[in-house]
Amino acid sequence: MRNRISIVILYLTFLTIFTYFLLGCAGSQPRFKSKEDYPKVEPKISKEHRFSSDIVKEETSEDDRKVDINSIKENISRNNLDKSLRNKVLLDVLSMIGTPYSSGGKDEKGIDCSGFSRKIYESSFGIQLPSSTEEQYKLGRSVKDSELEFGDLVFFNTTGKIPSHVGIYLGDNLFAHASVSYGVTISSLYSSYYKKRYVGAKRILN
Repeated sequence: MRNRISIVILYLTFLTIFTYFLLGCAGSQPRFKSKEDYPKVEPKISKEHRFSSDIVKEETSEDDRKVDINSIKENISRNNLDKSLRNKVLLDVLSMIGTPYSSGGKDEKGIDCSGFSRKIYESSFGIQLPSSTEEQYKLGRSVKDSELEFGDLVFFNTTGKIPSHVGIYLGDNLFAHASVSYGVTISSLYSSYYKKRYVGAKRILN
């Protein structure tokens, strides 16, 4: 009788321990869940910009050389705004500062990087660029970093594809572009984020 009781107790103890570890592992190790256990979330961004969430995270964390855009506006206002092409470009750029980023966007309601460079080039220089970053990268001639001039197109690898981002060089290592994080803005080429992703520049003018 005692042996039977001992066996029953041993069996129940074993069953309890086994159940505890089984449930404990399932609850504490979500990596073992199957795909069906996770809710399906449809992406809200285009296939071209499927890395947008990563870009936002990296841009904001690595943008360690934030440009004071207000000081740029003040400097332009002090120059009596002659009709030089440089000032016209700067005014066109500043008029769009803060325009939200939108994949495939082309105007003040929302714009992407290639849409922005295309719009500025058309309004300021009367030159119509292709609509994609890749096609813009094929134009003009390559420019060394030490020879960058106002109006050059600067290109970056932000998604693993070369190129995937474009901006317009303004001098003093600054460039205007449509950032995924901030919309149309002015950034520094020496910002950690852009410095390590810079792939080159092209000169369309001259």
